[in-house]
Amino acid sequence: MGLKRHIPNLITLLNLFSGSLAVIFAVKGNLVLAAIFVAAGIFFDFFDGLAARLLDVKSEVGLQLDSLADVVTSGVVPGIVMYQLLTKALPAAGGLGSDWNSSVFDIQLKPFALIGLLIILASAYRLAKFNVDERQTDSFIGLPTPANALLILSLPLILTYQPGPFISGLLLNEWFLVGLTLVSCYLLNAELPLFALKFSDWGFKENKLRYFFIISCVLLIIFLKFIAIPVILLLYVLLSIISNRSTAT
Repeated sequence: MGLKRHIPNLITLLNLFSGSLAVIFAVKGNLVLAAIFVAAGIFFDFFDGLAARLLDVKSEVGLQLDSLADVVTSGVVPGIVMYQLLTKALPAAGGLGSDWNSSVFDIQLKPFALIGLLIILASAYRLAKFNVDERQTDSFIGLPTPANALLILSLPLILTYQPGPFISGLLLNEWFLVGLTLVSCYLLNAELPLFALKFSDWGFKENKLRYFFIISCVLLIIFLKFIAIPVILLLYVLLSIISNRSTAT
């Protein structure tokens, strides 16, 4: 029992380790490797909770550790990535792209691009609320931070592996990126009920929404590749809104 109770926390620490590596790559500007390690962190984030339930070793320490790891993997990294994308978008933006130099810290910042770091603040606030919100046991209120991280990290993957004049022009437009940042921050903390992919049983009638969503995800990934990620997130929000309205009526 002594070793067994530490297994979920060790998996959570692998999430934190992956997120820490992603921070390094994001700061260095290697956004593709940052995305890969965020994906690894989210993988571990899924399995730490699963391991805790299977082993029946849930703990308050594990809950807090999970949120601390998510702040890094699903909060700090997407915030830095958004800053980097805004930095790339700003050279053609005139005064918006002017640099702020600091000889003390030997860094060069674009003040306008710091807007991207709002994602870190919104993610941390969302995770803090999640820990004290008893409504979020079987569903979510607001977009989960891992889902938001996948949305942000999909942008450099699309730019790298599926570039095109329209796509590149859109994803490297400073106002689109600012708008996405603000929408992201809102969705993280909105009073918007979203369904969770938790199956209490495998019956179709009770889980038809989940089955439809999973099948749609697979098809979208096959046909759209990385572009599927933002489409899937949009579908997730829309299906949740439709489901909430049908339940209310």
